[in-house]
Amino acid sequence: MERSQQKQIVEALIVAAGEPVSAARLAEIVPGLEAGEVPGLVAELRSEYEAQGRALEIWEVAGGFQLRTHASVAPYLRLLHRERAVRLTRAALETLAVIAYRQPVTRAEVEDVRGVDAGPLLKSLVDRKLVRIAGHREVPGRPLVYATTKRFLEVFGLPKLDDLPTLREVEDLLPPPGGSAVVTPLDAETGEATPPTQSPSELH
Repeated sequence: MERSQQKQIVEALIVAAGEPVSAARLAEIVPGLEAGEVPGLVAELRSEYEAQGRALEIWEVAGGFQLRTHASVAPYLRLLHRERAVRLTRAALETLAVIAYRQPVTRAEVEDVRGVDAGPLLKSLVDRKLVRIAGHREVPGRPLVYATTKRFLEVFGLPKLDDLPTLREVEDLLPPPGGSAVVTPLDAETGEATPPTQSPSELH
């Protein structure tokens, strides 16, 4: 199969996928394509989108590739979905940061860092699929341990956990005490954008 055909199929698969699709999975589907060739094809697609001034771009997030809207149109997408927007409080963001950097972590360990009850926030983050129950700590009582999800990587536009920002950068992004922030891939300042197949309400 010619490279142009492979690139066309790769583009179609990324567009159709509701979540990031890995290079290995793309290689399984596209005839004659090796996983190591996928980044090159994606890079060509990115260059074509950029040259054409498209409102879409392909991101490498959560171990795969995903089509997202360009950050420049994020303010307009917010207007489209503003009636369903839900904000995460500073407390929720701080809790999420503790889990992200210390995972797997127990509720008691989160509370030890933040100094307040974490139960309701942990439940909320689990319900929003940003955090998951990752098993039990093998100590007396076998408490649950929490970790971030693949969805967390998608929302924050991270290819993998190793790409987390520094703690100082996280602090700079947090709203003031008592404030809140919309934590969706619709943040123009961070360059994140919502996949066309999903709405902001699905992120909360």
